[in-house]
Amino acid sequence: MAIKITMPRLSDTMTEGTVAAWLKKVGDKVSEGDILAEIETDKATMEFESFNEGTLLHIGIPEGETAPVDSLLAIIGEEGEDISELLSGKSAPEVPAKEEETKISETKVTEEVTKTSAATSESLPKGVVVVTMPRLSDTMTEGTVATWLKKVGDSVTEGDILAEIETDKATMEFESFNEGTLLYIGIEEGNTAPVDSLLAIIGPAGTDVSGIPSNYKAGGAPQETAAIDETKESVAEKTVEKASEPIVQEESNDGKRILASPLAKKIASDKGIQLNQVKGSGENGRIVKSDIENFTPAAAAPKAVDAPAKADAAVAPAAKLFVPAGEVVTEEIKNSQMRKIIAKRLAESLFTAPHYNLVVEVTMDDAMKSRAIINSVPDTKVSFNDMVIKACALALKKHPKINSQWKEDVIIINHHVNIGVAVAVEDGLVVPVLKFTDAMSLSQIGGSVRDLAGRAKNKKLLPTEMEGSTFTVSNLGMFGITEFNSIINQPNSAILSVGAIVEKPVVKNGQIVVGNTMMLSLACDHRTIDGATGAQFLQTLKQYIENPVTMLA
Repeated sequence: MAIKITMPRLSDTMTEGTVAAWLKKVGDKVSEGDILAEIETDKATMEFESFNEGTLLHIGIPEGETAPVDSLLAIIGEEGEDISELLSGKSAPEVPAKEEETKISETKVTEEVTKTSAATSESLPKGVVVVTMPRLSDTMTEGTVATWLKKVGDSVTEGDILAEIETDKATMEFESFNEGTLLYIGIEEGNTAPVDSLLAIIGPAGTDVSGIPSNYKAGGAPQETAAIDETKESVAEKTVEKASEPIVQEESNDGKRILASPLAKKIASDKGIQLNQVKGSGENGRIVKSDIENFTPAAAAPKAVDAPAKADAAVAPAAKLFVPAGEVVTEEIKNSQMRKIIAKRLAESLFTAPHYNLVVEVTMDDAMKSRAIINSVPDTKVSFNDMVIKACALALKKHPKINSQWKEDVIIINHHVNIGVAVAVEDGLVVPVLKFTDAMSLSQIGGSVRDLAGRAKNKKLLPTEMEGSTFTVSNLGMFGITEFNSIINQPNSAILSVGAIVEKPVVKNGQIVVGNTMMLSLACDHRTIDGATGAQFLQTLKQYIENPVTMLA
């Protein structure tokens, strides 16, 4: 049976959404969990996931168009199914079970907040507003404060970004709908709390709010009625826009996205103002209501010839100086949660574990011949990286001290081999783990690495697939890097850096010939691995790679 999919409500203040991109087209098969489209809300652009399976039969909102929440977004059903009745409105839209539960939950929370607010608003000091943990995605039950952009005592105006909230889907900016002073922070950076928990208190400077946190109960927070009224007014303003009004351009001339609040977009559309002409005063250059209201068209820019003319007059005709003119341009990129974690863990590793590096050059001529023979077998594809991983697994069995972990009172020797493979993704670096690598064949290693790397880049890895490594391999050879040193991926005691294969003159049997070599660099934790132990491991590793047939014994 065909199911109507409506424009979801992906943020607490969202009244309409824009389809930034469709990732499926009419006729495509859709599975539960597939990403249907990217929806731009008043807070962020988020991926919208399907809760249904079937064929995409109809798209109700084309890319780039904006529509209110609950508008017909798409229809999913059986291939060839007649959906004329659904399009004509004769049949009520089917709401998936998960969405229906979410909407019922939203209604209950709204009723509770309204009842509690009416009963307790009189107990709040005048002008004080309680801000709660927002529900920023359709499945969000709790949120983590990634960063506070305001601190206690700071002035807050409507439209300011208070904090970055990490949901189950993304890290999003949380905007203030109130003005005043930030009097209290209820959830510190890095802490997680349920939706509707006390996030902050805003009010007149100097107001005593010490008694409010102790009387607050999550799910029934004493929230100033005025704050709810202001939010309603804000939502009402945003819904005034009619379908016939022109869509506001949301990209600048150079193709970069313009950050602007929905209300600012509406006012700009009404006044015929192009957003790419307006300088935003909000966080990260975001355009807010006041920027549009205060905007005046810029006068024609003066010609920049006066200064060079004066400079020329001061210099002898035979020695005129070229005076370059330019503009200082910088860009700030907010650190993602992944980038912050990478920075924290690698800094801890580098500054707690005494690193040293051992380097060896490996002859790759026989490895190249062996790989060509192996890959001649149908449906077999083995890379040089797969061969290095297999050689590491076998060498670790012979040198278990490399496969170790430092503790304050003991050194743990791992007799199982789980090799982590560093994979570069858009936001940083992840390390999926090959469990019991020594028991895997070369083709099994190759298949597993391709599967894990592909899912890592699509953000589909499970947390369990990135846990339990005992040793790590990092390969930058595909980028032409011949030699580099890595930082140990703790709690491992060592990491192997693999460079590119280079064709160059080498000496064989007293003769200079053309050969292929590869540099390997082993970073070791000196607390667990002595230099001689690391050197012996590299000798064994070199023997396996230079003579691949020994790995098959």
